[in-house]
Amino acid sequence: MGIGKSKTDPCPLSLSWGKSHSVDTSQRHHKSDSKKSEEISLRDAAAQSNTAEMPTGDQEEAKGVEEMPEEEAEEEVFLKFVILHAEEDTDEALRVQNLLENDFGIKPGIIFAEMPCGRQHLQNLDDAVNGSAWTILLLTENFLRDTWCKFQFYTSLMNSVNRQHKYNSVIPMRPLRNPLPRERTPFALRTINALEEESRGFPTQVERIFQDSVYRIQQAIWKETRHTVQRQFIA
Repeated sequence: MGIGKSKTDPCPLSLSWGKSHSVDTSQRHHKSDSKKSEEISLRDAAAQSNTAEMPTGDQEEAKGVEEMPEEEAEEEVFLKFVILHAEEDTDEALRVQNLLENDFGIKPGIIFAEMPCGRQHLQNLDDAVNGSAWTILLLTENFLRDTWCKFQFYTSLMNSVNRQHKYNSVIPMRPLRNPLPRERTPFALRTINALEEESRGFPTQVERIFQDSVYRIQQAIWKETRHTVQRQFIA
């Protein structure tokens, strides 16, 4: 609703507040101030009128946008594990993820298929391997048929060799469904003790490998590395 002129004062409300009490003010100066004040008053009245005509929801939304502080970027989480798998084994990878998280309390984890879309595979692979404490290779019949999977496990192994804190962080795993036979497993992976889901010692293997002390060490190194990169970027 706009602001009307007062019946007792020919000047607008804003002019009444700014009116001089000196009787020596010249008439021309008084008219000039009156014109400027009236223009300001009309602009304010138009702005208030536009706000009043907006629906209540829009007014609240506009107010919220004006008053909302800049949101800080959410802190990324250092994962317990990532599962690298063939595209055909996505469902099996999800089952293993749920098994480790729900039955053994090893969380958070992620499968490679859930990495952010729209990014290069190499960037996702780097983030997955270096953004988690353990890299699980899901050894199925499909794993060796996929050239990308071969690249994944070679890259993961090289990363664990070149980075001291990543030593023993690559865990081959043969799931219950469609496991890759030992004799067909690449030699580089046969040198590593694999998790055997069908084995009765599987729970003991899981507890021995996924230790919180190891996770905390890797998490601290990961955070320090990120802070160093951020400081260099700002500088």
